[in-house]
Amino acid sequence: MSASLRIVRLANFVTPVSGGLRTALRHLGAGYLDAGHDPVLVVPGERYSDEPTDQGRVITVPGPLVAGTGGYRVLTNRTRLERLLEGLDPDRLEVSDRTTLRWTGQWARRRRIPAVMVSHESVDGVLRTWGVPTALAQNAADRLNRRSAHAYSRIVCTTGWAAAEFERIGARNLVRAPLGVDLDRCDPAFRDDALRARYAGSAQVMLAMCSRLSQEKRPGRALDALAHLRRRGVDAALVVVGEGPLRPRLEERARTAGLPVTFLGHVADRDRLSAIQATADVVLAPGPVETFGLAAIEAMACGTPVVVSALSALPDLIGPAGTAATDDGPAFAEAVQYLLARPEQIRRAVARAQAERYGWPAAVNAFLTAHDALPRVTAPGSAR
Repeated sequence: MSASLRIVRLANFVTPVSGGLRTALRHLGAGYLDAGHDPVLVVPGERYSDEPTDQGRVITVPGPLVAGTGGYRVLTNRTRLERLLEGLDPDRLEVSDRTTLRWTGQWARRRRIPAVMVSHESVDGVLRTWGVPTALAQNAADRLNRRSAHAYSRIVCTTGWAAAEFERIGARNLVRAPLGVDLDRCDPAFRDDALRARYAGSAQVMLAMCSRLSQEKRPGRALDALAHLRRRGVDAALVVVGEGPLRPRLEERARTAGLPVTFLGHVADRDRLSAIQATADVVLAPGPVETFGLAAIEAMACGTPVVVSALSALPDLIGPAGTAATDDGPAFAEAVQYLLARPEQIRRAVARAQAERYGWPAAVNAFLTAHDALPRVTAPGSAR
């Protein structure tokens, strides 16, 4: 393995109000820096900036908005990006976009720079959420994934579920590296009864969903579940954290149906978000194509059980800390009642214990190993 390396990371679809990817990039960058490497993150934004941060140097390059995504931008000026990469002179390249930035794999290959592509989503899974028939979605994914596997030195997948579509095409450069959770900033101690009264009122059950409000995340399932629970006589209220293009439609639906839903938008304060997750009785993660699902793991770290989509990677990650449901409202409602039937102290202890399997130090070391880079040295007793 090599000594100190400049690891240049490229990512699209990252905004100040985006969730899991932004969180993962921040923690990985901080981990690389802590291990003695030189991480540089390049992301799109409204205007150019270049600043040192606790995750290393972050360069924002102007990129156009993608219509219908609720504020996402992409790096499209290839000439400008090539000049930037040449000036940065990376020892390693890490790319978190498998479509518009795939050309960077060939760029790195020509310069003999080892390059890693991180698969943060399932291509055929995303296509299916948009109504593409399964066979067509798989064929399209296979074509794209073959090109990606050829372009990069390694493909990093965070779960076996995410790796499955690369295994299907026989990719030999596949590496598994899980993500993690901040076990100090996500803690059951953040539970706040005053916050519960503010957002859930006198409701006996407080549900929460922390998700981008976009088609592939299926946020409407949370409202479906709430409606079915209330029809069954469960006095429940829902708190929704997150932004996205579907928010106006979801708000209108909640008003029309008279559902007790509080939409908080993006919550930037990590302590406040942890308080919401720790205070909820159950957190819903209805996204059917989640490859890791950081929000669900964070909720578990806060001591709250989760109901997840049976179609996603999450059933294999949550273990006994939650349960999986098929992609419809009645199934999610039934899963909520199943979890609520457990004694509260037990269900919260089990959730926290399961989350403690996913600390960031191990995740950082796994990603650095994929880069053939020296891993982070962890003091005795500090690893969870």
